[in-house]
Amino acid sequence: MRKTLASLLLCSSLLVPACNKKDASRVERQEPATPTTMTASDVAAAPPEGEAPPVEEKAAAPSRLATGVAQAAHSDSGEQYKDWGTNPWVEAEKDRLSTFAADVDTASYTLARRKLVEGALPAPAAVRVEEFVNYFTYAFPAPAAGSPFSVVMDAAPSPLHPGRHILRVGVATKAKAAFERKPANLVFLVDVSGSMRGPDRLGLAKQALRILTENLIDGDTVSLVTYAGSTRVVLPPTGMEHRQRILEALEDLEAGGSTGMASGIDLAYQQAAQTLRPGTVSRVIVLSDGDANVGPHTHEEILSLIAGRVKEGVTLSTIGFGTGNYKDATMEQLANKGNGNNYYIDSLSAAKKVFSEQLGATLEVVAKDVKLQVEFDPKLVARYRLVGYENRDIADNDFRDDRVDAGEIGAGHQVTALYELELTPTGKRANASLGTVRIRHKEPRGEQATEAAFPMVGEPHHSFENAPADLRFAFATAAFADVLRGSEDSEHWSLAQIRDLASAAAGDDPDRREMVSLIDKAMAITGRTATR
Repeated sequence: MRKTLASLLLCSSLLVPACNKKDASRVERQEPATPTTMTASDVAAAPPEGEAPPVEEKAAAPSRLATGVAQAAHSDSGEQYKDWGTNPWVEAEKDRLSTFAADVDTASYTLARRKLVEGALPAPAAVRVEEFVNYFTYAFPAPAAGSPFSVVMDAAPSPLHPGRHILRVGVATKAKAAFERKPANLVFLVDVSGSMRGPDRLGLAKQALRILTENLIDGDTVSLVTYAGSTRVVLPPTGMEHRQRILEALEDLEAGGSTGMASGIDLAYQQAAQTLRPGTVSRVIVLSDGDANVGPHTHEEILSLIAGRVKEGVTLSTIGFGTGNYKDATMEQLANKGNGNNYYIDSLSAAKKVFSEQLGATLEVVAKDVKLQVEFDPKLVARYRLVGYENRDIADNDFRDDRVDAGEIGAGHQVTALYELELTPTGKRANASLGTVRIRHKEPRGEQATEAAFPMVGEPHHSFENAPADLRFAFATAAFADVLRGSEDSEHWSLAQIRDLASAAAGDDPDRREMVSLIDKAMAITGRTATR
Protein backbone atom coordinates (compact mmCIF):
# COMPACT_ATOMS: atom_id res chain seq x y z
CA MET A 1 0.00 0.00 0.00
CA ARG A 2 2.83 2.33 0.73
CA LYS A 3 5.76 3.36 -1.40
CA THR A 4 9.26 3.84 -0.11
CA LEU A 5 11.08 7.12 -0.22
CA ALA A 6 14.02 5.39 -1.84
CA SER A 7 11.97 4.04 -4.71
CA LEU A 8 10.53 7.47 -5.39
CA LEU A 9 13.97 8.97 -5.72
CA LEU A 10 15.06 6.18 -8.04
CA CYS A 11 12.01 6.17 -10.26
CA SER A 12 11.45 9.88 -10.61
CA SER A 13 13.62 12.55 -12.10
CA LEU A 14 13.33 16.17 -11.06
CA LEU A 15 11.66 17.39 -14.20
CA VAL A 16 9.52 14.51 -15.43
CA PRO A 17 6.35 12.88 -14.09
CA ALA A 18 6.90 10.77 -11.01
CA CYS A 19 5.99 7.14 -10.70
CA ASN A 20 3.63 6.77 -7.81
CA LYS A 21 1.74 3.78 -6.51
CA LYS A 22 -1.04 5.81 -4.96
CA ASP A 23 -1.86 7.93 -8.00
CA ALA A 24 -0.24 7.33 -11.37
CA SER A 25 -1.60 10.62 -12.69
CA ARG A 26 0.42 12.88 -10.40
CA VAL A 27 2.93 15.00 -12.27
CA GLU A 28 5.34 17.82 -11.60
CA ARG A 29 3.48 20.93 -12.69
CA GLN A 30 4.72 23.91 -14.60
CA GLU A 31 2.72 26.94 -13.53
CA PRO A 32 0.75 28.44 -16.43
CA ALA A 33 2.24 31.43 -18.18
CA THR A 34 -1.10 33.23 -18.29
CA PRO A 35 -3.21 34.10 -15.24
CA THR A 36 -5.99 31.62 -14.51
CA THR A 37 -8.83 31.64 -12.04
CA MET A 38 -11.15 28.72 -11.39
CA THR A 39 -13.97 28.20 -8.90
CA ALA A 40 -16.67 25.60 -8.52
CA SER A 41 -19.37 27.96 -9.68
CA ASP A 42 -17.77 29.35 -12.81
CA VAL A 43 -16.03 26.41 -14.46
CA ALA A 44 -18.49 26.34 -17.32
CA ALA A 45 -18.49 30.10 -17.78
CA ALA A 46 -16.44 31.86 -20.41
CA PRO A 47 -13.20 33.36 -19.05
CA PRO A 48 -13.19 37.10 -18.34
CA GLU A 49 -11.61 39.31 -20.93
CA GLY A 50 -7.83 39.23 -20.70
CA GLU A 51 -7.67 35.89 -18.89
CA ALA A 52 -6.91 32.47 -20.31
CA PRO A 53 -9.30 29.55 -19.78
CA PRO A 54 -8.63 27.33 -16.76
CA VAL A 55 -5.75 24.92 -17.22
CA GLU A 56 -6.85 21.31 -17.03
CA GLU A 57 -5.09 19.36 -14.26
CA LYS A 58 -6.19 15.75 -14.28
CA ALA A 59 -5.34 14.65 -10.77
CA ALA A 60 -6.16 17.69 -8.69
CA ALA A 61 -9.01 19.35 -10.56
CA PRO A 62 -11.96 17.42 -9.07
CA SER A 63 -11.06 18.07 -5.44
CA ARG A 64 -10.08 21.67 -6.13
CA LEU A 65 -13.41 22.31 -7.83
CA ALA A 66 -15.17 20.78 -4.86
CA THR A 67 -13.43 23.11 -2.42
CA GLY A 68 -14.53 26.22 -4.23
CA VAL A 69 -11.10 27.72 -3.63
CA ALA A 70 -9.91 29.71 -6.62
CA GLN A 71 -6.72 28.65 -8.24
CA ALA A 72 -3.99 31.24 -7.79
CA ALA A 73 -3.94 33.86 -10.53
CA HIS A 74 -0.31 33.35 -11.40
CA SER A 75 1.49 35.52 -13.88
CA ASP A 76 4.56 33.41 -13.16
CA SER A 77 5.97 31.24 -15.93
CA GLY A 78 8.24 28.28 -15.43
CA GLU A 79 7.65 27.57 -11.75
CA GLN A 80 7.96 23.86 -11.08
CA TYR A 81 6.32 21.85 -8.31
CA LYS A 82 5.66 18.18 -7.69
CA ASP A 83 2.14 17.01 -6.91
CA TRP A 84 2.35 14.22 -4.34
CA GLY A 85 -1.43 13.88 -4.02
CA THR A 86 -3.00 13.27 -0.61
CA ASN A 87 -2.82 10.33 1.75
CA PRO A 88 -5.83 7.99 1.63
CA TRP A 89 -8.01 6.87 4.50
CA VAL A 90 -6.75 3.55 5.86
CA GLU A 91 -8.77 0.94 7.75
CA ALA A 92 -6.87 0.15 10.94
CA GLU A 93 -8.13 -3.44 10.94
CA LYS A 94 -6.30 -4.01 7.65
CA ASP A 95 -3.25 -1.86 8.34
CA ARG A 96 -2.67 -0.56 11.85
CA LEU A 97 0.75 0.92 11.03
CA SER A 98 1.46 4.36 9.59
CA THR A 99 5.15 4.87 8.73
CA PHE A 100 6.92 7.98 7.47
CA ALA A 101 10.24 9.80 7.57
CA ALA A 102 10.83 12.86 9.72
CA ASP A 103 10.67 16.18 7.90
CA VAL A 104 11.71 19.55 9.32
CA ASP A 105 11.65 21.59 6.12
CA THR A 106 9.59 24.78 6.05
CA ALA A 107 10.03 26.05 2.47
CA SER A 108 6.42 25.40 1.52
CA TYR A 109 5.07 27.72 4.22
CA THR A 110 7.32 30.69 3.48
CA LEU A 111 6.76 30.33 -0.27
CA ALA A 112 2.98 30.28 0.30
CA ARG A 113 3.30 33.28 2.61
CA ARG A 114 5.00 35.27 -0.12
CA LYS A 115 2.30 34.37 -2.65
CA LEU A 116 -0.52 35.33 -0.27
CA VAL A 117 1.11 38.61 0.73
CA GLU A 118 1.43 39.44 -2.97
CA GLY A 119 -2.28 38.76 -3.49
CA ALA A 120 -2.25 35.27 -5.04
CA LEU A 121 -2.83 31.76 -3.80
CA PRO A 122 0.09 29.31 -3.87
CA ALA A 123 -0.08 26.56 -6.45
CA PRO A 124 -1.82 23.57 -4.80
CA ALA A 125 1.17 21.35 -5.58
CA ALA A 126 3.41 23.83 -3.72
CA VAL A 127 1.54 23.24 -0.45
CA ARG A 128 3.03 20.56 1.81
CA VAL A 129 0.99 20.36 4.99
CA GLU A 130 3.83 19.19 7.22
CA GLU A 131 5.98 22.18 6.25
CA PHE A 132 3.19 24.54 7.29
CA VAL A 133 2.79 22.80 10.65
CA ASN A 134 6.52 22.49 11.32
CA TYR A 135 7.19 26.17 10.67
CA PHE A 136 5.82 26.91 14.14
CA THR A 137 7.24 26.17 17.57
CA TYR A 138 5.39 24.06 20.13
CA ALA A 139 5.99 23.20 23.78
CA PHE A 140 7.62 19.85 24.57
CA PRO A 141 8.61 18.12 27.81
CA ALA A 142 12.20 17.17 28.56
CA PRO A 143 13.58 14.30 26.45
CA ALA A 144 12.81 10.80 27.63
CA ALA A 145 15.55 9.07 29.62
CA GLY A 146 18.13 7.52 27.31
CA SER A 147 16.60 9.14 24.22
CA PRO A 148 17.38 12.35 22.33
CA PHE A 149 13.66 12.84 21.69
CA SER A 150 10.82 14.54 23.50
CA VAL A 151 7.44 13.15 22.46
CA VAL A 152 3.87 14.48 22.61
CA MET A 153 0.88 12.41 21.55
CA ASP A 154 -2.63 13.74 22.21
CA ALA A 155 -6.07 13.81 20.62
CA ALA A 156 -9.38 15.69 20.65
CA PRO A 157 -12.69 15.70 18.77
CA SER A 158 -12.51 17.44 15.39
CA PRO A 159 -14.08 20.91 15.35
CA LEU A 160 -14.56 20.70 11.57
CA HIS A 161 -16.02 17.25 11.12
CA PRO A 162 -18.39 15.89 13.79
CA GLY A 163 -17.72 12.26 14.56
CA ARG A 164 -13.99 12.46 13.86
CA HIS A 165 -10.99 13.03 16.09
CA ILE A 166 -7.67 14.78 15.60
CA LEU A 167 -4.46 13.09 16.76
CA ARG A 168 -1.20 15.01 17.15
CA VAL A 169 2.17 13.23 17.18
CA GLY A 170 5.07 15.53 18.04
CA VAL A 171 8.79 14.78 18.32
CA ALA A 172 11.52 17.25 19.30
CA THR A 173 15.22 17.35 20.13
CA LYS A 174 16.96 19.56 22.65
CA ALA A 175 18.34 22.84 21.36
CA LYS A 176 22.04 23.60 21.74
CA ALA A 177 23.67 26.89 22.63
CA ALA A 178 26.31 28.17 20.22
CA PHE A 179 29.17 27.06 22.48
CA GLU A 180 27.70 23.53 22.69
CA ARG A 181 27.53 22.79 18.98
CA LYS A 182 30.35 21.30 16.94
CA PRO A 183 32.58 23.57 14.84
CA ALA A 184 30.99 24.11 11.43
CA ASN A 185 32.88 24.10 8.12
CA LEU A 186 30.48 25.66 5.64
CA VAL A 187 30.61 26.14 1.90
CA PHE A 188 28.31 28.87 0.60
CA LEU A 189 27.42 27.83 -2.96
CA VAL A 190 25.77 30.90 -4.46
CA ASP A 191 23.90 31.00 -7.76
CA VAL A 192 24.96 34.25 -9.44
CA SER A 193 23.31 33.55 -12.80
CA GLY A 194 21.14 36.13 -14.50
CA SER A 195 17.96 34.61 -13.08
CA MET A 196 19.19 35.57 -9.59
CA ARG A 197 19.40 39.28 -10.42
CA GLY A 198 17.22 41.38 -8.13
CA PRO A 199 16.89 42.53 -4.50
CA ASP A 200 14.65 39.57 -3.55
CA ARG A 201 17.09 37.07 -5.05
CA LEU A 202 20.85 37.63 -4.92
CA GLY A 203 20.34 40.80 -2.87
CA LEU A 204 18.40 38.91 -0.21
CA ALA A 205 20.77 35.93 -0.42
CA LYS A 206 23.71 38.20 0.39
CA GLN A 207 21.82 39.64 3.38
CA ALA A 208 21.01 36.12 4.59
CA LEU A 209 24.64 35.02 4.37
CA ARG A 210 25.77 38.12 6.23
CA ILE A 211 23.39 37.18 9.05
CA LEU A 212 24.75 33.63 9.06
CA THR A 213 28.36 34.80 9.02
CA GLU A 214 27.77 37.22 11.90
CA ASN A 215 26.36 34.35 13.98
CA LEU A 216 29.25 31.95 13.43
CA ILE A 217 31.85 31.56 16.18
CA ASP A 218 35.55 30.84 16.60
CA GLY A 219 36.38 27.45 15.13
CA ASP A 220 33.90 27.79 12.25
CA THR A 221 35.07 28.28 8.67
CA VAL A 222 33.43 29.56 5.49
CA SER A 223 34.25 28.92 1.84
CA LEU A 224 32.49 30.84 -0.93
CA VAL A 225 31.86 29.29 -4.35
CA THR A 226 29.76 30.86 -7.11
CA TYR A 227 28.28 29.40 -10.26
CA ALA A 228 26.67 30.81 -13.37
CA GLY A 229 27.92 29.92 -16.85
CA SER A 230 31.21 29.08 -15.11
CA THR A 231 32.18 28.40 -11.53
CA ARG A 232 34.87 29.84 -9.29
CA VAL A 233 36.15 29.76 -5.75
CA VAL A 234 35.68 33.29 -4.47
CA LEU A 235 37.05 32.47 -1.03
CA PRO A 236 38.86 29.33 0.20
CA PRO A 237 38.15 28.03 3.73
CA THR A 238 38.38 31.10 5.96
CA GLY A 239 38.14 31.24 9.75
CA MET A 240 36.16 33.72 11.82
CA GLU A 241 39.30 35.67 12.67
CA HIS A 242 38.90 36.93 9.09
CA ARG A 243 35.15 37.54 9.29
CA GLN A 244 35.43 40.92 7.56
CA ARG A 245 37.08 39.26 4.57
CA ILE A 246 34.09 36.96 4.23
CA LEU A 247 31.62 39.83 4.47
CA GLU A 248 33.49 41.82 1.82
CA ALA A 249 33.52 38.84 -0.54
CA LEU A 250 29.77 38.47 -0.13
CA GLU A 251 29.20 42.16 -0.82
CA ASP A 252 31.08 41.93 -4.12
CA LEU A 253 28.81 39.22 -5.60
CA GLU A 254 26.94 40.20 -8.77
CA ALA A 255 24.50 38.26 -10.97
CA GLY A 256 24.80 37.49 -14.69
CA GLY A 257 25.01 34.56 -17.09
CA SER A 258 23.44 31.11 -17.41
CA THR A 259 23.12 28.52 -14.63
CA GLY A 260 25.58 25.64 -14.31
CA MET A 261 24.51 24.13 -11.00
CA ALA A 262 26.20 20.74 -11.40
CA SER A 263 29.71 22.14 -11.86
CA GLY A 264 29.09 24.46 -8.92
CA ILE A 265 28.17 21.54 -6.68
CA ASP A 266 31.32 19.69 -7.80
CA LEU A 267 33.52 22.63 -6.87
CA ALA A 268 31.71 23.21 -3.56
CA TYR A 269 32.36 19.63 -2.51
CA GLN A 270 36.03 20.01 -3.36
CA GLN A 271 36.16 22.91 -0.93
CA ALA A 272 34.25 20.96 1.71
CA ALA A 273 36.72 18.08 1.45
CA GLN A 274 39.56 20.38 2.55
CA THR A 275 38.04 20.90 6.00
CA LEU A 276 36.40 17.51 6.55
CA ARG A 277 37.57 16.11 9.86
CA PRO A 278 36.13 14.22 12.87
CA GLY A 279 34.20 16.18 15.46
CA THR A 280 33.08 18.89 13.06
CA VAL A 281 30.08 19.65 10.85
CA SER A 282 30.68 19.88 7.10
CA ARG A 283 27.83 21.33 5.06
CA VAL A 284 27.28 22.84 1.63
CA ILE A 285 24.58 25.53 1.60
CA VAL A 286 23.10 26.13 -1.87
CA LEU A 287 21.43 29.52 -2.41
CA SER A 288 19.47 29.57 -5.66
CA ASP A 289 16.13 29.76 -7.43
CA GLY A 290 16.76 26.14 -8.48
CA ASP A 291 16.86 26.99 -12.18
CA ALA A 292 19.72 24.86 -13.57
CA ASN A 293 19.80 25.31 -17.34
CA VAL A 294 23.32 24.41 -18.44
CA GLY A 295 25.92 21.79 -17.56
CA PRO A 296 27.10 18.30 -18.46
CA HIS A 297 25.26 16.47 -15.68
CA THR A 298 21.67 15.26 -15.58
CA HIS A 299 19.63 15.84 -12.43
CA GLU A 300 19.93 12.15 -11.61
CA GLU A 301 23.71 12.45 -11.78
CA ILE A 302 23.63 15.47 -9.48
CA LEU A 303 21.54 13.51 -6.96
CA SER A 304 23.95 10.58 -7.16
CA LEU A 305 26.90 12.90 -6.58
CA ILE A 306 25.21 14.43 -3.53
CA ALA A 307 24.32 11.02 -2.07
CA GLY A 308 27.92 9.89 -2.38
CA ARG A 309 29.23 12.95 -0.57
CA VAL A 310 26.74 12.41 2.27
CA LYS A 311 28.39 9.04 2.93
CA GLU A 312 31.69 10.87 3.26
CA GLY A 313 30.19 13.17 5.89
CA VAL A 314 29.27 16.28 3.87
CA THR A 315 25.61 17.29 4.03
CA LEU A 316 23.80 19.76 1.78
CA SER A 317 20.99 22.24 2.45
CA THR A 318 19.08 24.36 -0.04
CA ILE A 319 17.89 27.93 0.44
CA GLY A 320 15.42 29.18 -2.17
CA PHE A 321 14.81 32.69 -3.46
CA GLY A 322 12.58 34.44 -5.97
CA THR A 323 9.38 33.65 -7.84
CA GLY A 324 8.37 33.31 -11.46
CA ASN A 325 10.90 30.63 -12.34
CA TYR A 326 11.34 28.98 -8.93
CA LYS A 327 12.08 25.24 -9.08
CA ASP A 328 10.63 24.02 -5.80
CA ALA A 329 10.86 20.29 -6.59
CA THR A 330 14.53 20.60 -7.56
CA MET A 331 15.47 22.38 -4.35
CA GLU A 332 13.55 19.92 -2.19
CA GLN A 333 15.08 16.82 -3.75
CA LEU A 334 18.62 18.21 -3.57
CA ALA A 335 18.19 18.78 0.18
CA ASN A 336 16.57 15.38 0.68
CA LYS A 337 19.48 13.62 -1.01
CA GLY A 338 21.95 15.80 0.86
CA ASN A 339 20.58 14.92 4.32
CA GLY A 340 19.98 18.62 4.83
CA ASN A 341 17.14 21.11 5.07
CA ASN A 342 15.12 22.92 2.43
CA TYR A 343 14.17 26.51 3.25
CA TYR A 344 12.69 29.35 1.24
CA ILE A 345 13.64 32.91 2.16
CA ASP A 346 10.99 35.50 1.35
CA SER A 347 12.15 38.29 3.65
CA LEU A 348 14.88 39.48 5.96
CA SER A 349 12.88 38.18 8.94
CA ALA A 350 12.85 34.71 7.38
CA ALA A 351 16.62 34.87 6.96
CA LYS A 352 17.01 35.80 10.63
CA LYS A 353 14.80 32.89 11.67
CA VAL A 354 16.85 30.32 9.74
CA PHE A 355 20.35 31.72 10.21
CA SER A 356 20.14 33.31 13.65
CA GLU A 357 17.26 32.11 15.81
CA GLN A 358 17.44 28.48 14.62
CA LEU A 359 21.10 28.32 13.63
CA GLY A 360 21.95 25.31 15.78
CA ALA A 361 19.15 23.26 14.22
CA THR A 362 20.09 24.50 10.75
CA LEU A 363 23.73 23.45 11.06
CA GLU A 364 24.05 20.37 13.26
CA VAL A 365 22.27 17.05 12.75
CA VAL A 366 21.73 15.12 15.99
CA ALA A 367 19.73 12.21 14.56
CA LYS A 368 19.76 10.87 11.02
CA ASP A 369 17.49 8.49 9.08
CA VAL A 370 14.70 9.23 11.56
CA LYS A 371 11.58 7.15 10.93
CA LEU A 372 8.29 7.37 12.79
CA GLN A 373 5.78 4.54 12.94
CA VAL A 374 2.41 5.09 14.58
CA GLU A 375 0.56 1.93 15.59
CA PHE A 376 -3.18 2.32 16.09
CA ASP A 377 -5.32 0.02 18.21
CA PRO A 378 -7.89 -1.33 15.72
CA LYS A 379 -10.29 -2.04 18.58
CA LEU A 380 -10.46 1.72 19.16
CA VAL A 381 -9.59 3.27 15.78
CA ALA A 382 -11.70 2.31 12.76
CA ARG A 383 -9.69 4.27 10.18
CA TYR A 384 -7.16 7.06 9.94
CA ARG A 385 -5.67 9.61 7.53
CA LEU A 386 -2.21 11.15 7.88
CA VAL A 387 -2.55 14.81 6.88
CA GLY A 388 0.65 15.55 4.96
CA TYR A 389 3.99 13.74 4.67
CA GLU A 390 2.99 12.28 1.31
CA ASN A 391 6.54 12.61 0.00
CA ARG A 392 7.94 11.06 3.20
CA ASP A 393 5.92 7.86 3.07
CA ILE A 394 7.84 4.68 3.96
CA ALA A 395 6.69 1.09 3.58
CA ASP A 396 5.74 -0.40 6.94
CA ASN A 397 8.11 -3.32 6.47
CA ASP A 398 10.99 -0.88 5.77
CA PHE A 399 10.75 0.69 9.20
CA ARG A 400 13.47 -1.63 10.54
CA ASP A 401 15.42 -1.81 7.29
CA ASP A 402 18.33 0.47 8.09
CA ARG A 403 19.34 0.66 4.44
CA VAL A 404 16.26 2.77 3.71
CA ASP A 405 16.96 6.49 3.79
CA ALA A 406 14.79 8.71 5.98
CA GLY A 407 14.90 12.21 7.48
CA GLU A 408 17.39 14.17 9.55
CA ILE A 409 16.68 16.20 12.69
CA GLY A 410 18.90 19.00 13.96
CA ALA A 411 19.48 20.22 17.49
CA GLY A 412 16.27 21.94 18.55
CA HIS A 413 14.17 20.77 15.60
CA GLN A 414 10.55 19.74 15.99
CA VAL A 415 8.49 17.31 13.90
CA THR A 416 4.70 17.38 14.23
CA ALA A 417 2.21 15.20 12.37
CA LEU A 418 -1.60 15.38 12.43
CA TYR A 419 -4.05 12.56 11.80
CA GLU A 420 -7.77 12.55 11.24
CA LEU A 421 -9.35 9.55 12.96
CA GLU A 422 -12.68 7.79 13.02
CA LEU A 423 -13.11 5.79 16.20
CA THR A 424 -14.96 2.50 16.59
CA PRO A 425 -18.03 2.37 18.85
CA THR A 426 -15.73 0.88 21.49
CA GLY A 427 -13.20 3.66 20.95
CA LYS A 428 -15.84 6.33 21.47
CA ARG A 429 -16.75 4.82 24.84
CA ALA A 430 -13.40 3.56 26.07
CA ASN A 431 -11.59 6.85 26.81
CA ALA A 432 -8.27 5.05 26.38
CA SER A 433 -4.90 5.49 24.66
CA LEU A 434 -5.35 5.21 20.91
CA GLY A 435 -1.90 4.00 19.96
CA THR A 436 1.88 4.16 20.18
CA VAL A 437 4.57 5.96 18.20
CA ARG A 438 7.92 4.27 17.59
CA ILE A 439 10.98 6.27 16.60
CA ARG A 440 13.96 4.70 14.88
CA HIS A 441 17.15 6.67 14.20
CA LYS A 442 20.91 6.57 13.79
CA GLU A 443 23.63 8.68 15.32
CA PRO A 444 24.88 11.42 12.94
CA ARG A 445 27.82 9.31 11.72
CA GLY A 446 26.42 5.93 12.72
CA GLU A 447 25.06 3.06 10.63
CA GLN A 448 23.27 1.04 13.30
CA ALA A 449 19.82 2.32 14.23
CA THR A 450 18.17 2.26 17.64
CA GLU A 451 14.45 2.23 18.35
CA ALA A 452 12.21 3.50 21.14
CA ALA A 453 8.45 3.26 21.70
CA PHE A 454 6.27 5.98 23.22
CA PRO A 455 2.65 5.05 23.96
CA MET A 456 0.01 7.75 24.02
CA VAL A 457 -0.45 8.81 27.63
CA GLY A 458 -4.05 9.19 28.74
CA GLU A 459 -7.28 9.44 26.80
CA PRO A 460 -8.38 11.95 24.15
CA HIS A 461 -9.56 15.32 25.40
CA HIS A 462 -13.33 15.43 25.71
CA SER A 463 -13.64 18.62 23.67
CA PHE A 464 -11.48 20.48 21.17
CA GLU A 465 -11.88 23.71 23.15
CA ASN A 466 -10.29 22.11 26.22
CA ALA A 467 -7.34 20.66 24.29
CA PRO A 468 -3.89 22.31 24.57
CA ALA A 469 -3.39 25.43 22.46
CA ASP A 470 -0.54 23.72 20.59
CA LEU A 471 -2.81 20.90 19.40
CA ARG A 472 -5.51 23.37 18.39
CA PHE A 473 -3.14 25.66 16.50
CA ALA A 474 -1.33 22.79 14.78
CA PHE A 475 -4.62 21.42 13.54
CA ALA A 476 -5.82 24.83 12.35
CA THR A 477 -2.55 25.18 10.43
CA ALA A 478 -2.89 21.72 8.88
CA ALA A 479 -6.51 22.44 7.96
CA PHE A 480 -5.55 25.73 6.28
CA ALA A 481 -2.87 23.97 4.24
CA ASP A 482 -5.27 21.15 3.36
CA VAL A 483 -7.75 23.69 1.97
CA LEU A 484 -5.03 25.52 0.01
CA ARG A 485 -3.94 22.32 -1.70
CA GLY A 486 -7.50 21.35 -2.59
CA SER A 487 -7.76 18.18 -0.51
CA GLU A 488 -11.01 16.33 -1.06
CA ASP A 489 -11.40 15.84 2.69
CA SER A 490 -11.33 19.60 3.26
CA GLU A 491 -13.93 20.46 0.64
CA HIS A 492 -16.61 21.35 3.19
CA TRP A 493 -14.33 23.12 5.66
CA SER A 494 -14.86 26.82 6.29
CA LEU A 495 -11.86 29.12 6.08
CA ALA A 496 -13.62 31.48 8.47
CA GLN A 497 -13.94 28.70 11.03
CA ILE A 498 -10.31 27.67 10.52
CA ARG A 499 -9.31 31.29 11.04
CA ASP A 500 -11.25 31.42 14.30
CA LEU A 501 -9.60 28.18 15.48
CA ALA A 502 -6.15 29.55 14.67
CA SER A 503 -6.85 32.91 16.30
CA ALA A 504 -8.12 31.32 19.51
CA ALA A 505 -4.90 29.30 19.83
CA ALA A 506 -2.41 31.89 18.57
CA GLY A 507 -1.99 33.90 21.75
CA ASP A 508 0.57 36.69 21.43
CA ASP A 509 3.01 34.69 19.31
CA PRO A 510 3.87 36.89 16.29
CA ASP A 511 4.39 33.95 13.93
CA ARG A 512 1.00 32.51 14.83
CA ARG A 513 -0.72 35.87 14.53
CA GLU A 514 0.85 36.24 11.12
CA MET A 515 -0.67 32.95 9.98
CA VAL A 516 -4.09 34.17 11.06
CA SER A 517 -3.55 37.19 8.83
CA LEU A 518 -2.62 34.87 5.94
CA ILE A 519 -5.93 33.07 6.31
CA ASP A 520 -7.61 36.48 6.08
CA LYS A 521 -5.71 37.11 2.85
CA ALA A 522 -6.74 33.75 1.43
CA MET A 523 -10.37 34.51 2.28
CA ALA A 524 -10.11 37.89 0.56
CA ILE A 525 -8.53 36.38 -2.55
CA THR A 526 -11.04 33.56 -2.91
CA GLY A 527 -14.14 35.15 -1.41
CA ARG A 528 -14.47 31.91 0.51
CA THR A 529 -15.55 32.58 4.09
CA ALA A 530 -17.85 29.62 4.57
CA THR A 531 -18.56 26.22 3.10
CA ARG A 532 -19.82 26.38 -0.46
